[in-house]
Amino acid sequence: MSELMKEIEQLGVLPVVVINDAKHATGLGKALMNGGLPAAEVTFRTEAAEESIAILAKEFPSMLVGAGTILSVEQVKRAVNAGAKFIVTPGFDEEVVDYCLEHKIPVVPGCITPSELSLAYKRGMEVVKFFPAEPMGGLNTIKAVAAPFTTMRFMPTGGVSLANLESYLKNDKILCCGGSWLVKSSYIDHEEFDTIERLVKETVEAVEKIRKG
Repeated sequence: MSELMKEIEQLGVLPVVVINDAKHATGLGKALMNGGLPAAEVTFRTEAAEESIAILAKEFPSMLVGAGTILSVEQVKRAVNAGAKFIVTPGFDEEVVDYCLEHKIPVVPGCITPSELSLAYKRGMEVVKFFPAEPMGGLNTIKAVAAPFTTMRFMPTGGVSLANLESYLKNDKILCCGGSWLVKSSYIDHEEFDTIERLVKETVEAVEKIRKG
């Protein structure tokens, strides 16, 4: 497993961010850093994503800034050029995954079925995204599909919250959880960065408590 993935594992939760206006990137970055989660998966769903990644990468060089919801090689190139250190895809796109592997770009592809996991496994991959986690059966489904793939670990995203975080992180098949509850786009839009920082701190404390327990 790459050093970057080990860093993400240490965090326990990877904030999944939707930024509608790049002017909010700095405030968000400060809230994440001050709260103790120096990482962000910035989804490529908005026009502001590329610029936001560039701002975060420049102003917070120690932050693990990645790009999520990547659907094409062209988006990979734009994200990496902006400063993204890793790529996350909602499904298993062979063209995108193979491009990333060829160019040594860390990539976490979305995998739900054994067929998708087989595609990742034969490429030597050890970490995949499981999305949407809760609607697809959550931890029970992950444990079932993971059984044949003993080296594979998962990053469940979608429906994960403080309420069910412990059940995920207690399982050794889980690398970390993707979380949007602590960085809701409405908080970002309304510049409620104090709220984000408070929720980030709560999440960090929860992760520490879970791991000590």
